[in-house]
Amino acid sequence: MEQQKQNPLRWVVRRLFRALSLYQFCGRAVQLVWQTNRLLTIALAFFTLIAGLLPASIAYVGKLIVDHVVLAAQSGLASDRWQTLQYLALEAVLVALLSGMRQGISLCQSLLRVLLGQKVNVLILEKALTLDMAHFEDSEFYDKMVRARREASIRPLSLVGRTFGLVQNSLALVTFGGLLLQFSSAALLILVIAAVPAFIAETRLAGEAFRLFRRRAPETRQQNYLEWLMSNESTAMEVKLFQLGPLLLNRYRNIFDRFYREDRNLTLRRGLWSYALGLLSTLAFYGAYVWIVLEAIAGKISLGDLTMYLVIFRQGQSTFSDMLSTISGMHEDCLYLSLLYEFLEQPIAEPTGYAIRGVAPEDGLKFERVTFTYPGNDQPALQNVSFHLRPGEKLAIVGENGSGKTTLIKLLTRLYSPDAGRILLDGLDLETWDVEALQRRIGVIFQNFVRYQFTVGENIGVGDVLALEDGDRWQEAAIKGTAHPLITTLADGYHTQLGRWFKEGRELSGGQWQKIALSRAFMRMDASILVLDEPTSAMDPEAEAQIFDQFRLMTQDQMAILISHRFSTVRRADRILVLNAGKVLECGTHEELLQQNGRYAHLFTLQAAGYR
Repeated sequence: MEQQKQNPLRWVVRRLFRALSLYQFCGRAVQLVWQTNRLLTIALAFFTLIAGLLPASIAYVGKLIVDHVVLAAQSGLASDRWQTLQYLALEAVLVALLSGMRQGISLCQSLLRVLLGQKVNVLILEKALTLDMAHFEDSEFYDKMVRARREASIRPLSLVGRTFGLVQNSLALVTFGGLLLQFSSAALLILVIAAVPAFIAETRLAGEAFRLFRRRAPETRQQNYLEWLMSNESTAMEVKLFQLGPLLLNRYRNIFDRFYREDRNLTLRRGLWSYALGLLSTLAFYGAYVWIVLEAIAGKISLGDLTMYLVIFRQGQSTFSDMLSTISGMHEDCLYLSLLYEFLEQPIAEPTGYAIRGVAPEDGLKFERVTFTYPGNDQPALQNVSFHLRPGEKLAIVGENGSGKTTLIKLLTRLYSPDAGRILLDGLDLETWDVEALQRRIGVIFQNFVRYQFTVGENIGVGDVLALEDGDRWQEAAIKGTAHPLITTLADGYHTQLGRWFKEGRELSGGQWQKIALSRAFMRMDASILVLDEPTSAMDPEAEAQIFDQFRLMTQDQMAILISHRFSTVRRADRILVLNAGKVLECGTHEELLQQNGRYAHLFTLQAAGYR
C-alpha cells in the first residue's frame, strides 16, 4: 500500500504485468490438450474458427433478405422474388452450419473433458509417486496437492475452451466491427466501452474467489476428514461406541456454514455488480437503437441496413461482453491452473546413488554416529546412534514410544537421509546406493502396515511387485510367515478377497492380518535384511512364540532387526539396543543388559512382574 502511494504508475504497471503473466498458462493448457488428443484438438480448433466467422455472415445475408423483400414488393418481378428465396435458403444453410459447428464444439469438449481429466489426474499421481516422505508429512505441501487435485484437474479444458472461445468471439467481433464501421465508428466505440466496467468488476471478484479457495485448503481437508470419520468402516466402531457422531457432524456443519456465509457474500456482490453493469449495457444498446432507427427514418440507411445494424449491435454487444467474460474466466482458470503447475513443478531431489551391490558383503550393516531431525522439529529424533550388525545376526530394538525406533528404520530404507553421520551396507554408504536396488535388499513389515483391499495372494505379493502374480512365491512366503494354515481355511484360499469394500470381501482379525503382513516381508527372496516393527502386537503369546521360532529358522543367513515391546521376544535376539529420546542408552545381549542393571533390566523386571 505504501509503495502504491509513492509511485502509483509503477504499481499499476507491476500489477498489469503480474496479471498478464498469468495468461502464460493458456499456451501450456493448449499444449496439454494437444498432448491428450491431437485429432480432437484440431477438430475443436476448426469448429471454433468456422463458428466465429458465421454470425456476421448470417447477419449480412439477413440484410440482403430484407432489402430484396422490399425490392420484390416494389417491383413485383419474379426474378426479385426468386433472388429473395435464394438468400433465404442461404441463410438457412448458414444457420444449420453454425448449429453443426456449435454441436461439434460441444462434442469435442465433452470427449476432451474425460480424457484431459484422466491425464491431469495421472500427472498428479505420477508426481505424488516421486515425492519424498518429508513432502507427505508437510501439511503445507499436502495442501498444495489437495488444491491441485480438487480444481486443477478440470481447469485445463476450461481454459482451452475459453481460449478457443476467445478466438471465436474475436473473429465474430472483427467481422461485426467491419460491418458496423460502415454505419459509424462511434457506434463501435459505444459497443466496446459499455462492456469494460463489467469485465473489470468480474476479474476483481474472480481474484477474490481464488484467494478464498486457496485460504480454505486446510479447513476443506479437515471437512473431508470429518466426513471420512463418519462414513468409513474402519472408524465406525469407535464413532458409535464413544457416541462421537453428533460432535463430528456439528463440526462438519460449522465448517460448511462458515464456507456458505463467505460464498453467499461473494455471490451477492457478484450478482449486484452484474445487474448494475448489465443495465449500463442495456442503456448503451437502446441508445444505439434510437440512433439507428432515426437514421432509417431519415432515409440515410435502408430497412435491410436497419435490421442488420440492430442485429450486429445486439450480437456484437453480447459477443464483446462474452469475450471480456471469457478473458475474466481465463484469468480465474489461470489462477487455479497455477496451483497445478506449482505442484507438478515442485523440485524433487535427484537420486545421487547408483551402486547395486556393495564392496564388502561380509561387513553387514553399520550406523556411525547417525543424527536426524524431522523437518520443522527442533528436537532430534535420533542422536549419535551407532551399532554394527553382521550377516546372520539378529538385533532387537526396545524403547518407549517416540524414542526413535521407527525413525531408525526410515533412515535404513532411505525414506529419509541422516543429517549427520552415515549408514553403510556391505561397506558402502547408503547415499551411494541406487534407491530401488537398496530397498529390494530389505524386507519390512511396519507397525502400521497397509491392509490392502486386494486378494490374499496380492496382499502378500505386494511385498515384491515383480512377483505380484506369482502363486508359488505367495505360498512360499506365507509358509515362512506362518499364514499358510490360515489361508487354507478360507473359501477361495489365496484368491479370497480381503476387506469389506468390495463384493464378498472377508475381514480378518488383527493377528491374522499381521500374519499376512509378515508373509509380505518374506516375498523379497533376495533381501539380506528383514525388519519387523511390532510384528506380533495383535497376536497371542503362543502364536508369537511360534512365529519367532519360525522366523529364526527362516532367517539364519539374513540380518534381522526386530522392534518390539515384548521382552519374551526381544530376549531371543543376538543383541539388544535400548533407545531413549533418540539416543543409545545400552547395547548387549539379554544377559549382559540384565547384569548392567540399567534401563533394560528395569523394564524387563516390570514386564516380568506382570506374569507372576
